[in-house]
Amino acid sequence: MPSEKILRAKQEIVAGLADEFKQAQSIVFADYRGLTVEQDTVMRTALRQTGVKYRVVKNSISSRALADAGYEGLDDILKGPTAIAYSVDDVVASAKVLKEYADKFNKLKIKGGIMEGKAIDVNEVNRLAAIPGKEVLQGQLVYTLVSPITCLAIVLQGIKEKMEGAGSESADA
Repeated sequence: MPSEKILRAKQEIVAGLADEFKQAQSIVFADYRGLTVEQDTVMRTALRQTGVKYRVVKNSISSRALADAGYEGLDDILKGPTAIAYSVDDVVASAKVLKEYADKFNKLKIKGGIMEGKAIDVNEVNRLAAIPGKEVLQGQLVYTLVSPITCLAIVLQGIKEKMEGAGSESADA
């Protein structure tokens, strides 16, 4: 039986993780066995640069923290060494970066994740990773909004030029 001090320390870790998991937009789980220190360092740097937190915690602690955060159905995912990546700001960031490095480093295996409070499988994590980033989506939205207006302006300019070329004094009238 662990001492009272150790038990309290573990409870604080679980509570802290549970709070972080509750705030996360999405969570991705991966098996990191076989990565070299250099590969792990490169991946952690990329995760940090995109605002993704990456943790390796004992499965028993992770399981309790996830349960306290309200997530169920993760027993199969939390078998064996498991790293947890999550972002508070971006839904796709953790999936995108882990997928990128899973493709680069054959040893890194995505195990599943959590999206909108529900467990998702590897295929759903891969689909999540395929979604364009926030900036790309914003650019596509702006293009979609501006495109019809631009086309209208081009058509109106063409009509004006045609009318002026046909001998009308002014197409402005």
